[in-house]
Amino acid sequence: MLNDAVDRHIELYRSMGFKFKVQEYMLRSFSAFAQSRSEQFIRAETVLEWAANAPSIRQRYDRLLIVRRLACALRAEDDRHQVPPDDAFGRGVKGRRICHIFTENEIQRLLRATVHLSARRSIEAVTFKALLSLITAAGLRVSEALKLQLSDITEDGLLIRATKFQKNRLVPLHESSRRGLKRYLDFRKRIKTAAAHVFISKSGAALPYSTVNATFLYAARSADLRPGPGLGGCRIHDLRHTFAVRSLEQCAGDRKAVARHISALSTYLGHTHVSDTYWYLQATPKLLGDVAAAAEALYRGGD
Repeated sequence: MLNDAVDRHIELYRSMGFKFKVQEYMLRSFSAFAQSRSEQFIRAETVLEWAANAPSIRQRYDRLLIVRRLACALRAEDDRHQVPPDDAFGRGVKGRRICHIFTENEIQRLLRATVHLSARRSIEAVTFKALLSLITAAGLRVSEALKLQLSDITEDGLLIRATKFQKNRLVPLHESSRRGLKRYLDFRKRIKTAAAHVFISKSGAALPYSTVNATFLYAARSADLRPGPGLGGCRIHDLRHTFAVRSLEQCAGDRKAVARHISALSTYLGHTHVSDTYWYLQATPKLLGDVAAAAEALYRGGD
């Protein structure tokens, strides 16, 4: 009975466009835990005991909220289900990680570092450089770049299919990006493969995210952009943040131009709400200078 309820809950969220991968794993884990005790209805005590097994406070809080949402939905149909308190592990606050906004010099150093990738790695240096260049120039999510098919390269730009919330969008490319992508595709023809993916490994298979991320970390350390393993630093996803910030820096300073630019940027990045785009922005000297100039103009009676 509880398994059926979990199946329906997962199906409902996926029908609304959510991928629901982590949530599915958590819900099935809880369901197995509850049914090992022959429980067919959600009991608050069982939820708290299961959630408390997580290794950190944040993970306990996340576990609790995931199952609590299920419990709220099921209790609306059957009051034999109990809803656990949402503050049993405190109030979780998800802090925003400070992103690394790359300078032009840092991006050049990162791209140069790809030339020295070890021959033992499963990804060609040319492939990895082309992948990083495209993510940087077009602001793509890493997963979007890795899912690109040859048929997604059109005269009008890149067709990005079924991203978050199953949305498709067309991403126009600058002529320099087109030339760089064409050079890579000419190189790609040397690799014998039946794969339709744009970016492929030396063996001709689609590139997994784990390989790309590990290679990025290696290249970033080689370029002195990250310290040693386990010490934190810039991430490959920060290239997308950099795209958003540098794009805004090029915008004219008046409010109407900024509003139009943010709306266009949100669409270009594939965001559902403009607030998602704000999450990508971060203060830089250029942006703070623009803010200061606008504040001074307002103080002096300007527009």
